[in-house]
Amino acid sequence: MIRTLIVDDDALTVELHRTYLERLDGFTAGGECSGARAALAAVLDPPEGRAFDLVLLDITMPDGTGIDVLRTLRARGASVDVIAITGVRDAETVRQMAALGVYQYLVKPFSFATFSERLLAFKEHRLKARSTDGEATQAEIDALLGRSGGRMPLPKGLSPDTLGRVADVVRASGPLSASEAAAALGMSRVAVRRYLEHLAADGVIARAARYGAPGRPETEYAWVRGGSAAG
Repeated sequence: MIRTLIVDDDALTVELHRTYLERLDGFTAGGECSGARAALAAVLDPPEGRAFDLVLLDITMPDGTGIDVLRTLRARGASVDVIAITGVRDAETVRQMAALGVYQYLVKPFSFATFSERLLAFKEHRLKARSTDGEATQAEIDALLGRSGGRMPLPKGLSPDTLGRVADVVRASGPLSASEAAAALGMSRVAVRRYLEHLAADGVIARAARYGAPGRPETEYAWVRGGSAAG
């Protein structure tokens, strides 16, 4: 069983995530915390000495941020896996969490289907990582880095080759708006936006609002460090 710590300052959210976990085979809710300090204590000095395998980590809490928690855990040598579950969407936060080794970044609100897909992808990744020994193949290396499991299938009408081109231009030149990416690729804005939204839903890139121009803020897309585009 994957012993999971749920960290969120909203009691209803904690209850919802616990309910979701209980519906998944192979997971158990081993603890709950409502703040950053409590989360650090639970991971670094687990109750009854029973370590956690996974932390579902909120970003915004009264006594600290998820970034603070994850940075401290890594500095203390804790290798626990972390999935960020938050309403924070800005690209810089996503980049910082990715640099600290977060496995996934899941934006609230989301359905049970989305939660299930991401958690089961993590479970598959964990099983592959634990079963790999000795010299690893490229596929096994990708699995150990969390870059093979859980990719969403391409919607009808999207091309893997074009998906790769869109991902490459965001990785090389982002953050970019859909219009800027379309201009760089010589494609229509509508078509490019479909690819960008697919990559965002798959966790490869992150959406953020770009302010500064009059009118409604424009959406920009930024590469998530460690992301890997695949159909």
